[in-house]
Amino acid sequence: MMSAGNRAVVDELALRHLDAAYNLGRWLLGSEQDAADAVHDAYLRAARAADTYAGGNARAWWLAIVRNCCLARLAVRNKERKNVAIDDNPVAAERWMPRAEADEVEERVDSSRRRELIAVHLGNLPEIFREVLILREMEELSYREIADVLETPIGTVMSRLARGRALLQKALTDDGALEAPHGL
Repeated sequence: MMSAGNRAVVDELALRHLDAAYNLGRWLLGSEQDAADAVHDAYLRAARAADTYAGGNARAWWLAIVRNCCLARLAVRNKERKNVAIDDNPVAAERWMPRAEADEVEERVDSSRRRELIAVHLGNLPEIFREVLILREMEELSYREIADVLETPIGTVMSRLARGRALLQKALTDDGALEAPHGL
C-alpha cells in the first residue's frame, strides 16, 4: 500500500509534467484519447511503484513510465505496425513550433505549410527517431534524461538524434519545405 506522502509526491510529479507526458503520448500513439489513456495508465503505474522509486531524475522516471505505457498500447493495437501516424490536424506541430509574427499573408501561409509538413514527416519517421526528437526538441530533455527515459546509452541517443534530424531534414528538403544544403 502506498503511503499518503508517496501519493502526494506522485500527484505533484504527474501534475507538474502532465503536458510533457500527454505530448509524448500523443506523438507516440497518434491519438489524443489514446494519449490520455496512456498517461492515466502511467499515473497508476507510478502510484504503485512510488515506494520503490530510488531517487534521481523524477521527470525522466515519470516520462519513462509514460513511454512504456504508450509502447504497451502500441503493441496491443497492432503488433506488426512499425510506424504510427500522427493526427491529420496540421495544428499538431504548432504546439512546439514558434509562431510566425509575419505581417504578410504569404509568409504566414508558407510558415503554416512548413509546420504542416514537419508534423507529417515527423509522424512518418520510425519510432526510435521520432521519440528522441520529441523528447529533445519538444520536451527539451537533456541527452542524459533521454537516455534515462529510453534506458539506452547516451551515445545511442546522440546517434538516433542525429539520424532522426537528418531523415527529417531530407524529407523536408525533398518536399520543398527546406532548401537543399550546399554541396549535396
